[in-house]
Amino acid sequence: MSHTIIKIPLTLITAVLLLSACTKKLPESTTIETVAGRPLPDANISVTATGICDYVFNETAVINAGYVKRFEDDFSTDLNKWNIWNGGAFNNELQHYQTSNLQVLNGSLVITAKKESVTGATTPYDATSKNFTYTSGRIECKTTISASTATPKVRIVARIKLAAGYGMWPAFWSYGDPWPTQGEIDYLEMKGQEPFKYQTNYFYGRAAGRNQVKNQVGTITSSVDLTTCYHVYEMIWSQNSLTSLFDGNVVETKTGSYVPNLFGKTERVTLNVAVGGNYFSSFDPTKIVTGSMYVDYVKVFTSN
Repeated sequence: MSHTIIKIPLTLITAVLLLSACTKKLPESTTIETVAGRPLPDANISVTATGICDYVFNETAVINAGYVKRFEDDFSTDLNKWNIWNGGAFNNELQHYQTSNLQVLNGSLVITAKKESVTGATTPYDATSKNFTYTSGRIECKTTISASTATPKVRIVARIKLAAGYGMWPAFWSYGDPWPTQGEIDYLEMKGQEPFKYQTNYFYGRAAGRNQVKNQVGTITSSVDLTTCYHVYEMIWSQNSLTSLFDGNVVETKTGSYVPNLFGKTERVTLNVAVGGNYFSSFDPTKIVTGSMYVDYVKVFTSN
């Protein structure tokens, strides 16, 4: 299978404990081997799922099952629990991330991609000026999560209405630096032109910039459009598995290579809407239709 090589800058940061402050920096001058622009996923695991429009998460049942709530943001006030990304991004994405594309409105976080010309930093860690034709928003949690001996299970939950539109790339995920030595877990990412599908994935490598995980992409096809109402997306991260739930039901469990290597690593939850980029194949930028992702809340639980 043919592939391309992209370069992603990475920088070491100080290791942090569970629920400590987080910022993102990525190392310089490393290369990541990719397939279709994403690090080495080369097969899909496809499942179908029944979606429930405006599904209500049963927090009481989760707590009764032995989980303790460690973090919550219902986006009723501001974004003081999050760091805001300012600047461009990687993966040949087209957007400039900025604060003005983030709103806390009627109890939800709204991340809106817009077609507009701006000039800004190439990335938050490269001040080189660059022209952008799209803008959007990205936030990263100021608290970190870790499935570890202290908290063997971490359950990450968000209630989201995804962004529709050709070229929209909404995502709910976590990662740690230096990528991928602390791992990355994609709870959901989707293509706005495929509103009935979303994907899960994970990455890990022993050296910065070198992913070793293959064949772990999951594609979940919903019975309902994911962009017209809210759905609840969950991931239970434990030592030997990554279990995805959609609207209260388990839809996939990953137990493949390197899942145990994620145990004890430290990651931070991230929400964003990218525009275009290597996630798309045969991408036509003239077809882009911008949209918004709505996030009702994010919750994190831990359990022994």
